[in-house]
Amino acid sequence: MNLILLSGGSGKRLWPLSNNIRSKQFIKLFRNENGEYESMVQRMYAGIKKVDPGADITIAAGRQQLSLIHNQLDTSVDISVEPARRDTFAAIVLACTYLHDVKKISEDEPVVICPVDPYVDSSYFKALMQLSDLADAGTASLNLLGIEPTYPSEKYGYIIPQTKDEVSAVSMFREKPDVKTAEQYIAQGALWNAGVFAFRLSWILEKGHELLDFTDYYDLYAKYETVEKISFDYAVAEKEPSIQVMRYRGDWKDLGTWNTFTEAMDSPLIGNAFMDEACRNVHVINALDMPVLVMGLQNTVVAASPSGILVADKEQSSYLKPYAERFEDKVMFAEKSWGSYEVIDADDESLTIKITLKPGSRMNYHSHEHRDEMWTVIAGSGRTVVDGMVQPVKAGDVVTMQAGCCHAVEAETELKIIEVQLGKDIDVRDKIKYSWPE
Repeated sequence: MNLILLSGGSGKRLWPLSNNIRSKQFIKLFRNENGEYESMVQRMYAGIKKVDPGADITIAAGRQQLSLIHNQLDTSVDISVEPARRDTFAAIVLACTYLHDVKKISEDEPVVICPVDPYVDSSYFKALMQLSDLADAGTASLNLLGIEPTYPSEKYGYIIPQTKDEVSAVSMFREKPDVKTAEQYIAQGALWNAGVFAFRLSWILEKGHELLDFTDYYDLYAKYETVEKISFDYAVAEKEPSIQVMRYRGDWKDLGTWNTFTEAMDSPLIGNAFMDEACRNVHVINALDMPVLVMGLQNTVVAASPSGILVADKEQSSYLKPYAERFEDKVMFAEKSWGSYEVIDADDESLTIKITLKPGSRMNYHSHEHRDEMWTVIAGSGRTVVDGMVQPVKAGDVVTMQAGCCHAVEAETELKIIEVQLGKDIDVRDKIKYSWPE
């Protein structure tokens, strides 16, 4: 099975844990079978591989998500990088030309497209394989997965099939309705449009060339920022005459807000958090080192991170985005391919960061023009490279780098470092990368 996971998008609907870099699919709030917390990206990837170990998975993602994906999955995972945000049609065409021109996948192969962030069970992954088989059979050019509605939702678009068979031709699409209209759609056998579909690679390449001006993957990538923003539904799905939908009755949840997110959590407390016996329907997610205590609350979500603290009625939490957008979007915690960092303190002319490197990982060899840096190793062992000089480091060692000095660090064991940046113009863009010295 050839599968493209759409991981584009960002946002603050799960503020303070999500932001414009770390979107909801990367937040680790779900326990896996080993009892470890994992994100929706990890959960989706592992679920597909469990059902189909040979699945060829490509993730379509923005450039800012690369480090997160490499950190949470593996540096070898295939990624179709979007140079800019151009909505789902362009993202899908770019990813499919990547399959064809870079990975050399045949035009006759079926491809399944699905979002990376629904909360599903194993039956969903089996349904993706069935959808791939439908596309391979060639009965229709475009094959959709329609979710059997569990209530008359106003949040989703609807697919109206011609019949109530397991697989049916599509009669029409309908936009997000009010509740009364949604009830009428469901009475007709309508299905939620989950943005999951499959086709042969040749079909989408033809549609891409009809609507976008490009020659191949490399040409499309180079001019991607000039491409029109349009969704896949508007561009082709709603105009395609040869289209059918397959019903899906298994578990499926769109976890777009704290209210829906907490419904899927298997524990009401994550992190250093406590609540008294008077609490009812309360979830606490604490990403801080300090304890959070909640007493006597009902129907409440409490979320704390280095970016801020949210205390909200669960229903009301669905409306937090306009408020969160008022806050300055400073990244206080980030996962990188080599590990993670957390901002501990920030002043006008200094920045203090706690860095954690995974065993065997290393930073890029780089320099800064406008700031000095000092590393204090607090745990683990590794080696530093400063202007080409290599030296081992362990807990208690201190390394200083002046502005313009090339430097990097490599971890042997898990390595924890306190980094202090000093300068009048501290900026994340002040970084020049070099090849790692031999």
